[in-house]
Amino acid sequence: MNRRDILKAVAALPLTQSALQTLTSQARAQAAWPTRNITMIVPFPAGGQADLAARPVALALERILGKPVIVDNRAGGGGGSVGNGQAARAEPDGYTLLMTLSSLAVLPEADRLFDRPVSYEVSQFAPIARVLADPTLLAVPASAPWKTLQDFVDDAKKRPGEIPYGSSGPYGTLHVAMEMFASSAGIKLLHVPFRGAGPALTALLSGTVQALASAPGTLKQQVDDGKMRVLANWGAQRVPSFPDLPTFKELGYKDVEFYIWAGLFAPSALPAPIMTRLREAMAQAVTAPEVTRTFETAGSPLAYLDAPAFAKFVEADSARLIAAVKKIGKVE
Repeated sequence: MNRRDILKAVAALPLTQSALQTLTSQARAQAAWPTRNITMIVPFPAGGQADLAARPVALALERILGKPVIVDNRAGGGGGSVGNGQAARAEPDGYTLLMTLSSLAVLPEADRLFDRPVSYEVSQFAPIARVLADPTLLAVPASAPWKTLQDFVDDAKKRPGEIPYGSSGPYGTLHVAMEMFASSAGIKLLHVPFRGAGPALTALLSGTVQALASAPGTLKQQVDDGKMRVLANWGAQRVPSFPDLPTFKELGYKDVEFYIWAGLFAPSALPAPIMTRLREAMAQAVTAPEVTRTFETAGSPLAYLDAPAFAKFVEADSARLIAAVKKIGKVE
């Protein structure tokens, strides 16, 4: 008898009373889900793109599911690795979710690059829905001398390693975007990592750093208030909220393209009934007026994808980002 026949034979055996009760209990728990509070981990401090996506969505889900959905900012480890890892190791019962960014695929590759223990693997997650997907923008203080991207590049070439830029942590979304640009431009910048995009944005406003790659939604108010200036857009097309801002590709940097997307995930072993309920709830949540209004006001329009399409997107984007990290190599 081969292995498959043995497994079939075992599966056909009568269940013990205890096993039957356990399976029945699990089925009832899944059918009744949720029966208690849900935690939505955001692996960054407040103020960044993941946080922008999480808070209005959590409020909408709370109304739809009838239980509190608590946003838990668990920053640390650089680029979100601590919060991502905690979510990966959580019980797959639907009570721990993760709202994270495109750096999800980059961070394990960075660990391997530096021969560090890998915090988690992307395969440990089940994609539920993409919420936002914006190209990053290059921002500098309004007081900075650079009026154009060429001004910035020319100055960086005169002062290699002297212009400091902020990021959400090593190999996080903001770091990879900037190093992709620096590599293409042939310049050397000074990387100053922070615990998230929020603190990095604060550092730019205070003058601690002089440049930052960030999402339109986290920059728009500062630009509108005259506190920052944007020089270029990492997307393939111009951003509606910044229609006069050229793309890197328009400016001659053909291989510089980067998006900072935010999406909801759960541990990969999530039972199918709970996944179905979450997908249904997310489809309702993202159309809620308070959610779409929040995103549009921030300049980050909804970019919803349901689980199957989101899974394909994650796979394709992860391959592109991992290739970019390998090209960049070891940077501090």
